[in-house]
Amino acid sequence: MRKLKDSRRPEILDAALAVAAERGLDGVSMRAVAQHLDLTPMALYGYFRSKDELLDAVLGRLLAEIPPPPADLGWREVVEHLANGLRAVAVRHPSALPLLFTRPAVSPAGVRIVDMVYQALLTAGVPKAEVPRLERMLSTFVIGHVSSETNGRFGTGSLDSLARRAQLPPEQLPGLQALADQLGAPVDWTQEFRIDLRDLCDLVEHLVSSAA
Repeated sequence: MRKLKDSRRPEILDAALAVAAERGLDGVSMRAVAQHLDLTPMALYGYFRSKDELLDAVLGRLLAEIPPPPADLGWREVVEHLANGLRAVAVRHPSALPLLFTRPAVSPAGVRIVDMVYQALLTAGVPKAEVPRLERMLSTFVIGHVSSETNGRFGTGSLDSLARRAQLPPEQLPGLQALADQLGAPVDWTQEFRIDLRDLCDLVEHLVSSAA
C-alpha cells in the first residue's frame, strides 16, 4: 500500500469543512475540496485514497476539537465533559454533523473518546460485558440530541403547537390534548440536555447496583 503524504492534511480537512458549510455534506467531494484549494483532484489522492477516507478524517478532525477531561474528574463528570464537548463541536460545525451518524469512529481522536467513555463506565463499576452497550446508549443519546437541536428537529417548524393539534380532531390526539398547556412553553435546551444526561447516568448507576 502506497504511503500517503501528510504535509497538507490539516489544510485539506479545513477545506472540506468549508465546503460542507457552503454546500452541505453532500457537496463534499474530492473535486470540490480540490477546487477550494486550487488543486487538481489527483493531488488530493496523494493524501487520501478515497472520499470515504477523507470523510473519516474530517470526522476525526471534529472529534479532535473535544478537549480531554481533567484527570481529577469523577466518571459522571468525564461523561458530561465529553458530551458537552461534542455539543459544542456540533454548534461550530452543523453542516458536518451527519458524519457522526454515518461514519464509524476510526480516527485516533474517535478511538480515544470511546476509550475515555469505556474507562468512565469501568470506573463506575459497570460489568465489562455491559460497557460497550452502555457506551453506545450514551453516545447515541448525545449525537441524537445535538443533531436534533442543531439541525431543527426540536424547532417549531412551520406549525406551532396549536396549529399542529388543529390538523386532526381532538379525540384522535389525546396525548397532545392532555399536554396542551405544556407544549407551547419555551425549552432551555442546555438545561434539558444536562438533565437528560443526568438521568442516563442514573440508569448506569442503577445497573451497577443491580449487578452488585
